[in-house]
Amino acid sequence: MNEKKIMALADHHIMNTYRRVPIALTKGEGARVWDAGGKEYLDFVAGIAVCNLGHSHPKVVKALKKQAKDLMHVSNLYYTKPQAEVAAILTKHSFADKVFFCNSGAEANEAAIKLARKYAHENLGADQYELITMKDSFHGRTMATIAATGQEKFQFGFTPLLDGFTYVPFNDPAALEAAISPKTCGVMLEPIQGEGGVIIPDAQYLSKVREICDRHRILMIVDEVQTGMGRTGKLFAYEHSGIDPDIMTLAKALGNGFPVGAMLATNKVAGAFAPGNHASTFGGNLLAMAAAKATLKTMLDEGVPDHCQKMGGYFLARLQDLKEKHAIISNVRGRGLMLACALTIEGADIVKACQERGLLINCTGGKTLRFVPPLIITEKDVDEAVSILDQVMEGK
Repeated sequence: MNEKKIMALADHHIMNTYRRVPIALTKGEGARVWDAGGKEYLDFVAGIAVCNLGHSHPKVVKALKKQAKDLMHVSNLYYTKPQAEVAAILTKHSFADKVFFCNSGAEANEAAIKLARKYAHENLGADQYELITMKDSFHGRTMATIAATGQEKFQFGFTPLLDGFTYVPFNDPAALEAAISPKTCGVMLEPIQGEGGVIIPDAQYLSKVREICDRHRILMIVDEVQTGMGRTGKLFAYEHSGIDPDIMTLAKALGNGFPVGAMLATNKVAGAFAPGNHASTFGGNLLAMAAAKATLKTMLDEGVPDHCQKMGGYFLARLQDLKEKHAIISNVRGRGLMLACALTIEGADIVKACQERGLLINCTGGKTLRFVPPLIITEKDVDEAVSILDQVMEGK
């Protein structure tokens, strides 16, 4: 089926919830993808920070094939070895003691919200149920997670929202402190705001949030759906701050393209959940666990976060050079391979022109180009991307 027929079929039968780029992708390998017409693209979107090991990584593909042949699904009524193994890896390499598996970032954040409320109900008081989240945050598209998201554009048309959320400016400890009330049970935030435009807080911000939470005996929840799994140069972004949260959420890159999410917590907090309090039919599905185990082992065994840190530094320097050359770039920022160029003009035309030249990037917030490529990219890949950006920005 050719590209036009694929797009026409999709437009006819699929709900119009995405502004899709008019290409139909059919194949991927490493940092490259190909469309139905055979055109090759350098992919600096990576499924929106999902394919951290690159497309169709051979170890992930092998693990999925083997597990599909052995057993695909038995539900959480029974124990399975792959699920136990992935949980053990995650807890060994994080602050956490326990894991709840689900299928997406929104589900992981839903689980975190429920756990925080249940913990507060049992340990703090039935009327202490509110979470403070950040303006310009993004936590998902479900009813609870859009209520947690501090952006009105995601909430429009879906009111009344779930009660129990207060928003404060990101990177403002004083505002956070002032917002705490007798009803507050915790604080939920991204270590770096992704959909908000790759906004990086001050170096001491997370440690100050931790101090505030400790002083008020409330929970600290970090949403690492986008920042986790090596994206910032460490396995988890909270590690840069030298603190431990109480709850963390993961998804996106955990399965390197296979849908899987997880909510992690300390024993103290996780103990608030008892059988029947929360569940997911497909959470911890055997195929998802095979993908997650292969992804985690490859990332840890092959030093992928270190490579990400190195390539992130190189890419950031090249983007700084681009800023010196093009006046439309007002700011360059990032950590690891989560990078952004803030523009003085709308970015949609630049995204389109890059795509026409074989580079896939995206734009968030209208004027911010976001780069979240696979963590396995090379200097050659970065040079190619920067060269295309340079061509596109000429005369803008």
